[in-house]
Amino acid sequence: MPFPLKRLYPLLTVALMLANGCSRPAGSAPTAAQPAVPVRVTTVALTVAPQTQPVAGTIRPFEHATLAAKVTGTIATANLAVGRSVAAGEILVTIQAGELDARVAQAQAALDQARRESEREQALEAKGAATTDAVHAADDRLREARAALQEAEAMLGYTRITAPFAGVLTREFVKPGDLATPGSALFEIEGVDRLRAEVQVPESLPLPAAGVALTVLAGDESLPGKLAELSPAADPLSRTRLAKIDLPAASAARSGAFVRVLWPAGNRTALTVPATAVQVFGQMERVFVVAGGSAHLRLVKTSAREGEWVQVSSGLDAGESVVVAPSPLLRDGSPVEIQP
Repeated sequence: MPFPLKRLYPLLTVALMLANGCSRPAGSAPTAAQPAVPVRVTTVALTVAPQTQPVAGTIRPFEHATLAAKVTGTIATANLAVGRSVAAGEILVTIQAGELDARVAQAQAALDQARRESEREQALEAKGAATTDAVHAADDRLREARAALQEAEAMLGYTRITAPFAGVLTREFVKPGDLATPGSALFEIEGVDRLRAEVQVPESLPLPAAGVALTVLAGDESLPGKLAELSPAADPLSRTRLAKIDLPAASAARSGAFVRVLWPAGNRTALTVPATAVQVFGQMERVFVVAGGSAHLRLVKTSAREGEWVQVSSGLDAGESVVVAPSPLLRDGSPVEIQP
């Protein structure tokens, strides 16, 4: 059976009277004013900041060589081991070529004979028994014999292959008993004293002058580099230019390692504030902006940090006043008292 509506009216009347009795009286005193929070402020500055773009590259040695044979013969000795350090001028490979020894002996004999003939003609000329032309011909044969001996000795010197500079062996191609022919590779060597970072720079980036300082990131290490070479022409396929950056000798970088070079990409204007003005809460960054005697909470987004200053990409305008190192008592809307 439905409940009669007329019986609800007395109950609603009682409820309204109770609600009115629990409400605040019209003449109650307002909340006391909040005390002003002392703060220090700074102005958001508009600065011109250099912009860089990371460019990937590889560390290469300044000195690198692949040694090849210049004569034909059998590998007699091969003092090669990948990773072994060698000194400049150290003999690493010898080639056995008996015909070259014979050629040197033949050239030496011819030189001795030419020298004797030259001496004889000069003696006869002094006695008036030889013509000047005969003496000149003997001298020509003597010079020819000396040149032939030098050539034979040079060819014999090609049987001893030495390290062109101090470094470390990176590859070996021959063993004792192998046949060496002119142009066949014997070993590879790299210098370790001077290293370079080689990068392919997009043609859209600026071309700084040679000698400009660049930052090279090798793993967790930041290395000061100097631009040594930069190709003025771009590769038609990759649209990049080859750049070589000298690295300091004391760096821990190694040949073949991956690096990133912070390449200059022009300047850009940026808003900067002290790092102490930015508070981080989880994924949010905020600052307190002072306007009209009160602090106003503002969410911002920073882009980079340089020392004690941070760049703000959004959330602030140049010329606004922000609180430096805000007090824990500061809240959004709190009245503030600016301290010097």
